[in-house]
Amino acid sequence: MSNISMTRTAAVTKLSVKKQTLAALAAIAGAVAVPQIFHVLGEVSGLGTALGETFLPMHLPILLVGLIAGPFAGLIAGAFGPLVSFALSGMPGLVMLPFMMIELAVYGLAAGLLRTVKMPVIAKVVIAQITGRAVRACAILVSVYLLGNTAVGTAVIWNSIVKGLPGLMLQWCMLPLIVFWVENRNKGE
Repeated sequence: MSNISMTRTAAVTKLSVKKQTLAALAAIAGAVAVPQIFHVLGEVSGLGTALGETFLPMHLPILLVGLIAGPFAGLIAGAFGPLVSFALSGMPGLVMLPFMMIELAVYGLAAGLLRTVKMPVIAKVVIAQITGRAVRACAILVSVYLLGNTAVGTAVIWNSIVKGLPGLMLQWCMLPLIVFWVENRNKGE
């Protein structure tokens, strides 16, 4: 009987390539659409891009797809979400685009690798956030100090963390609830 339950558990946690691909495409679409809502609200309110920089709307669908569909979907969505968004809207800005692609790819990968680990979802989110931000910081430092990039400064590392705290907290609140809803919805099918 334990073999049957182990097989069921493995089947539930392993998604088909088709489902992972669809999840990645949906997350890429979300990574383009959700920030646009914040940018429109920023324009209407006179805050410009500040709402996006504060609430980090592109991060939500990437972390979510990693937590739900796994590391490959998270990695692909994280790498291509900012690129597609830039191609369609010009956001994020060209200077920060490679760093956003690296950060979000790591977010998606880390969240996906933690997907089946037995721990609270909020812990998975925090670990993915720390990992993504640390890799982004390293990429910025390499860009500035080893490659001589003068278009971006190292102050952006700390400034983005401080400015993005409301977005990090939003992710801590929303992602565990969404993952709980999705997992319980799937159990009922």
